Amino acid sequence: MSRYRGPLFKKICRLGSLPGLTSKRSRGGNNLKNQPRSIKKSEYRIRLEEKQKLRLHYGLTERQLLKYIRIAAKAKGQTGQVLLQLLEMRLDNIIFRLGMATTIPRARQLVNHRHILVNGHIVNIPSYRCKPRDIIGVMDDEKSRTMVQTSLDSFSDKELPKHLIRQPLESKGLVNQIIDPAWVGLKINELLVVEYYSRQT
Repeated sequence: MSRYRGPLFKKICRLGSLPGLTSKRSRGGNNLKNQPRSIKKSEYRIRLEEKQKLRLHYGLTERQLLKYIRIAAKAKGQTGQVLLQLLEMRLDNIIFRLGMATTIPRARQLVNHRHILVNGHIVNIPSYRCKPRDIIGVMDDEKSRTMVQTSLDSFSDKELPKHLIRQPLESKGLVNQIIDPAWVGLKINELLVVEYYSRQT
């Protein structure tokens, strides 16, 4: 299954806030009249929605998410927490969390178009796994800096997770450490995602 390219508002109305996919917010009050009063969701549907939320937020294909699940299952620690750490340390997500891009798809575009540097070298792979002490920068040309600076100007330092350090004047950021699960930018029950895939196999 490819990345979702349909209407975004429809998804956030059903799944809740997806800051990585879009900055739009659901206006809960306006939609209450059209929603049934109480729908009892099956356990399968609850797990499926958590999986869709994770996939849409990080902009992953089904195959990519399954690959991350398998890597997390083989690693030490709780599979759900390791999964979130793997996804949060992706280059496109780091750029988004630093405020260099307004959404993860926008961050992915910056990487694909070779505007982003990691430790002084161009990296054009959005799934590149960042490590502690990596320095994320921008190509030294006017076009690249203008695009990134526009996003940085609208970014609040309150939104910056503790594993990242931002240097807005230089359009740079530093990965300070591996992310703590408490700093993940998406409200999600990662155990339900792991359960979803464990029951599929």
